[in-house]
Amino acid sequence: MCLGVPGKVIDVQGSVATVDFWGVRRQVRLDVVDEPVEPGDYILNHVGYAIRRIPTGEIEATLALYEELLARADADLMAADIRGEIQGVGDDRA
Repeated sequence: MCLGVPGKVIDVQGSVATVDFWGVRRQVRLDVVDEPVEPGDYILNHVGYAIRRIPTGEIEATLALYEELLARADADLMAADIRGEIQGVGDDRA
C-alpha cells in the first residue's frame, strides 16, 4: 500500500520545502506536487515528495483522520506505516 502523510509547510527554498509532521521536520521535494505551495500550506508527502497540496477545506478532516490512526495501538499496521513515514530514514530531518 502507498501511504501519504500530511504535513505543514514551514519554508520553501526553490523545489524543496521544510515540512513539519507532528513535530518532526523533514525536507520534502516539490517537483511533482499538483500546484504551488507556500509556508502555511499543508501537503501530502509520500517518500520525500509532496504529491498534493491539501485544499484548505480538507485540512481539518485530513489531520483528524491521521490523528486517529496514530492513536491506534502499535500493532496496527497502518499506524506503523504512518509513524515510519513521519520518522523517515537517515538524517534528512531539518
